[in-house]
Amino acid sequence: MNETLIEADGERLRQSIEPGEMRELTRNAVGRAATRQWSVDELSWASLRPEQLTDTDRSVVRFITFIEDHIPGYLTYFLDAFPVSGTDLAIEEFCFNREYFRFLISWANEEERHASVLTRYQVEAGISDPETLMLELAEEGRKKFALPYENPVQAFTYTLVQEKATQLFYQRFKAVAKEPVLCDLLHRLARDEARHFAFYSELVEAYIRRHGLAATVPDLKDVLSTFRMPLADTLNGYWRWSLKITDATSYDHTEAYDALVRLVNGFATSSGRASAADLAEFVHRIRGI
Repeated sequence: MNETLIEADGERLRQSIEPGEMRELTRNAVGRAATRQWSVDELSWASLRPEQLTDTDRSVVRFITFIEDHIPGYLTYFLDAFPVSGTDLAIEEFCFNREYFRFLISWANEEERHASVLTRYQVEAGISDPETLMLELAEEGRKKFALPYENPVQAFTYTLVQEKATQLFYQRFKAVAKEPVLCDLLHRLARDEARHFAFYSELVEAYIRRHGLAATVPDLKDVLSTFRMPLADTLNGYWRWSLKITDATSYDHTEAYDALVRLVNGFATSSGRASAADLAEFVHRIRGI
C-alpha cells in the first residue's frame, strides 16, 4: 500500500503503519482495558480522612484535576487529526483512523473516569464544592488543546512520553501522600496510565519497524525538544504551580524520556546504533539544561 496522507488542521499527517497492524494493536489495548476496569464507587469513600491531607496534597489534587478534566480537549484534538468521516478520505486512511478510534474511545472513557474520581475526591475531602469546582474546570476546559506536530509518530511519541510522565508522577505522589483513599486513587490512576503508555510504545515501535531508526529519530528528537506537559501553556499559573509540586514530590517529567531511549535501543542493530546513540545523547543534553 502506498503511504497515504491525512488532512488535519491544515497540516498533512503521514500515515505511519498499516491499518491491519493498527487493528491488532488496538484490539490488544482495548482488551487489556476491559479486564482492568474499576469504578469510582469502588473506592472506600467512608474511609476518607481529610485531616491527613497537607496543604501540598490539596494543591496537587487541584492541579491534577485540571489536567485530567481536559479530556474533551484532548479527544477533540485526536479526532480532528485522525478523522473518521468524510467522503474525501481514502479507504486506507479511513481504515487506519477507524482502528485508532476504537482505542481513543476506550482511552477517553478511562480518562473521563480519572476526571470524575478526582472531582469527587475534591468534594468529599472538602477541597472544593461542586458549583465552584464546575466553574473552575469550565474556565480551563474551554481552552483549546493542540500539538505542533506534522505526522503520526510525533503525536504518538508525545503521548507516549506524556503517559509515562503522568504514571511516574502519580507513583511519586503516592509515595509521599498519607491519606488512604488518595493513595488508593493514585495507585489506580498510575496503573491506567501505564497501560496507555504501553499502547503508544507499541505504536512507536511499529513505526520504527516500518520506517527505520534513521528516518524516525529526527521526529522523536523534535518532539522531545518541544515537549510540554498538557496545559503547560494554557492553565493559569501552571509553571509556578508545577514547580512547587515538583519540589514536594521529587518529580521530574524528563525521566519519562528515558523510556523512549530504552525503546529505541531495542532496535539498535548495527545499522541503527548511531541513531540510537544520537537520541540518547540528545536526551542527556536536554536533561542537563
